[in-house]
Amino acid sequence: MTTDRHNSNRKAPSAYLKAIANDNSLPIEQAALDLWLKDLQNPLRWGVRPLLQFIFAILLHITWLFKRLPLPQFSAHNSLQKLICWFCTHFVSKEANLLILRHYATESNVLNFLAANSPNSPNSGFTPVQLYPKSIADMQQASFVEHDQQLFRLFAELGSWHHPKQPLAAGELNWQHWQSIDMAKFEFTEKRTQWLDFESAHALFMCLFCLLLTREEYRDAINGFNLDQSIAIRIGELVGDNSLREMAYNKFPHYLVGPWNLGQRFLMHGFFTEQLYAYLEQQRKQQQA
Repeated sequence: MTTDRHNSNRKAPSAYLKAIANDNSLPIEQAALDLWLKDLQNPLRWGVRPLLQFIFAILLHITWLFKRLPLPQFSAHNSLQKLICWFCTHFVSKEANLLILRHYATESNVLNFLAANSPNSPNSGFTPVQLYPKSIADMQQASFVEHDQQLFRLFAELGSWHHPKQPLAAGELNWQHWQSIDMAKFEFTEKRTQWLDFESAHALFMCLFCLLLTREEYRDAINGFNLDQSIAIRIGELVGDNSLREMAYNKFPHYLVGPWNLGQRFLMHGFFTEQLYAYLEQQRKQQQA
């Protein structure tokens, strides 16, 4: 009986995980929270991930140095995405894969909302982001490189930000290109070999990205996270809530950084888009009601 009780306690979430499971101070959809809490309980995250991050962080900096040598630059976008999709299909956990697919949708929605409501950009003056993959196979076209490039393209199209004199009224907000996330529409076939947690998978991908992108593409990609603050400031001014900028962990886009602490910055970028998406989805539903 003692052994059974001990095994039961090991499977139960810790007191802290129970606490954050019920903490809705920051907006986040329940589906995303459930996926993340399950990913946190993956034993590989606590046993294997620290070792992977240590080894591959060293290798990443060596690759970063190699790519910055005065040598001809090369990239292999298609090969990179095929390798990622193959690895996700066979080794990355269901929870991590669904979080990746959600991230495409959350960021596409946030960017489209920003563009559609920007005071200096007519609704017809921008090309909406159309990256809404529903399966791992869809990421062959909706690649991570394209994901970054769409962000940079949209910011360039919007141009300089003209701070609105007052927020838009709820009825004035444009949701034309908004696509609510329906988890039932994601297509996923789980395999027994899919056991790798989200952060461990990212640790394995880091060096591959650095190697198979040009040095400028990779530098831009890892600094694109810092536009989170700019996005939060702009949307906060549109909806009249300046507290949104506090959601952004990655800040100060004019200060370019290298690959140090990349894993945490990548993860916090994901949290930012999930939280901002959930906040705006709540606003949309309230407006409809």
